[in-house]
Amino acid sequence: MIRTALLLLTGALVGAGGASLAQQHEKSESVRVISTSEIIEKLDAKDSSVTVVEVSLAAGQAGKPHRHPGPVFGYVAEGEYELGIDDLPTRVFKAGETFYEPTGCLHRVSKNASSANKARIIAVLIHPRDAKQIAIPEAGHE
Repeated sequence: MIRTALLLLTGALVGAGGASLAQQHEKSESVRVISTSEIIEKLDAKDSSVTVVEVSLAAGQAGKPHRHPGPVFGYVAEGEYELGIDDLPTRVFKAGETFYEPTGCLHRVSKNASSANKARIIAVLIHPRDAKQIAIPEAGHE
């Protein structure tokens, strides 16, 4: 499963991907779906898919707290990205670094760590095929 996700991430980084769909995740961040594919691996005994997205954040901007219905593997393609999950200390990732978010964790901090430059992240999300959302807003923070 990890090998599949890494192969998909590599493909996304060299421009491979299916149909693109631009959407606004929140006012502060732009999320573009690069591709979604059904995979043979199961997630909690459910049929699964993998979605590759590009997240762009303007200087100093942040997203709202949310959760994902499966694990996330991220790559910082440009800039600096501050990530805080659950009660763990926040951490700043620089261009070229990767991160991991476990299934269902609270993604409480998602922000561009720079006040001057754009941040761009490529994220690979593995999720149940029947998931209604791949980013679930945290109650009280919609």
